[in-house]
Amino acid sequence: MPMSESSAPTETVLLRRGEVHSPADPFATAMVVERGQVAWVGSEGAADAFADGVDRVIDLDGALVTPAFTDAHVHTTATGLALTGLDLSDAPTLAAALARVREFAAARPADRVLLGHGWDASAWPEGRPPTRAELDAATGGRPLYLSRIDVHSAVVTTALLDLAPGAPADADGPLTGDAHHAVRATALGAVTPAQRADAQRAALAHAASLGIGTVHECAGPEISSEDDLTALLRLAAEEPGPRVVGYWAERDVDRARALGAAGAAGDLFVDGALGSHTACLSRPYADAGHTGTAHLDAGDVAAHVVACTEAGLQAGFHAIGDAAVGTVVEGVRAAAEKLGPARVRAARHRVEHAEMLTPETIAAFAELGLTASVQPAFDALWGGDDGMYARRLGADRARTLNPYAALLRAGVPLAFGSDSPVTPLDPWGTVRAAAFHRTPEHRVSVRAAFTAHTRGGWRAVGRDDAGVLVPGAPADYAVWRTGELIVQAPDDRVARWSTDPRSGTPGLPDLTPGRDLPVCLRTVVGGRTVFVRPGE
Repeated sequence: MPMSESSAPTETVLLRRGEVHSPADPFATAMVVERGQVAWVGSEGAADAFADGVDRVIDLDGALVTPAFTDAHVHTTATGLALTGLDLSDAPTLAAALARVREFAAARPADRVLLGHGWDASAWPEGRPPTRAELDAATGGRPLYLSRIDVHSAVVTTALLDLAPGAPADADGPLTGDAHHAVRATALGAVTPAQRADAQRAALAHAASLGIGTVHECAGPEISSEDDLTALLRLAAEEPGPRVVGYWAERDVDRARALGAAGAAGDLFVDGALGSHTACLSRPYADAGHTGTAHLDAGDVAAHVVACTEAGLQAGFHAIGDAAVGTVVEGVRAAAEKLGPARVRAARHRVEHAEMLTPETIAAFAELGLTASVQPAFDALWGGDDGMYARRLGADRARTLNPYAALLRAGVPLAFGSDSPVTPLDPWGTVRAAAFHRTPEHRVSVRAAFTAHTRGGWRAVGRDDAGVLVPGAPADYAVWRTGELIVQAPDDRVARWSTDPRSGTPGLPDLTPGRDLPVCLRTVVGGRTVFVRPGE
């Protein structure tokens, strides 16, 4: 599995007087880490036997230790640029967004291209995106690229259109498809290597501060660049921080391998996004007279899955609408008929987002061994009878989206992520969003959601020996300040909580909406500390 790695530290560390979330011992209060691996988990009394033979002792003082989270879908450089640049994701109105653009342009006089992200006109009382004329005025006529929250469309200024080969000179509304790719390539091409490295460091440092030990970078020629991916993998290998697994979204298997990618996968677009009306549907949008955009057909999918399987790489596809998901299923099934289903299942191919599923496509995911790489924060942000999903699809269709419980019942592997910067890096918030899905029948237990955001991410890249704190596993863990731990029966959704230690099941924090989420005190990757909260 191509993954950024750094040499494991040689010291032996004993953590004690805490709560260690481990299936090896549901009552564990201590853990020993040696040479980058978990060496032992057990009780406080037994920890005394190790005290004289370790290099360092960490007194947990009652803190919780869990496996580090894996975010299975991240755009690292874009996340860093949003963290350090113009972020409109919480702008309450169009007027407020334009005011922020003006302030940002005034504060960044040296930027060749102004970069911003996160606007969502569906949440604004004005109900529309900014016009090109408004942006020209706000920036003083400078080049500006401003991506919508789903990153599948953008609004830009006239000055950027003038710089972008292939962009329509008279475009006014949000750009999608090839026009969007053209302006995005021009905008990101203005980012210097130093700016890019700073953005990547900022994103990885932020991830580490949230207890994230691994990110899956979903790169591609229409999203970032080859230099962006290789620079990120190199930075992650050379500097302490989260591990990075790289995916390259191009139907060129040899190129993906040469770039150090784990697969020709990630955001290899079969369709677009619901918010931008570009997800490919079987029936028209409720608020538009069309069915979206298809980028690949079943033959394209089949050929790519065959090529990746034969090359020993993962294939993967971005598919959101029900028609797009159906195209993936049809193509993967054709590949399985050619190569044999066991060989295709063993390759652990992926589908990113997979929001609009039917009972038939869920069953096909299980049959074909497809991993569903999904983002529960999408439902928290856009679900419900009054949310963006309902406006795009109508309430009845919207209620079928993101059916996590049905996927788990069918045996489909789940890997949770954020698609940052589409939604923020927020692992405990992601677990909460899945456990308290806006559509109750799609809710899963906190334990299942936590597993999908830890072990599920490792399994999605072919590793079954990680994402859990047991002897021999990589010492990727996080230490948390949290409230009382609770246990949820595996068949529960949000009810029948227990604090009874006789359950024999490791506890997790109470994530009931309204309660404070755990605070990360320390993150360790491969036995190497990559984050310590100041004052700890």
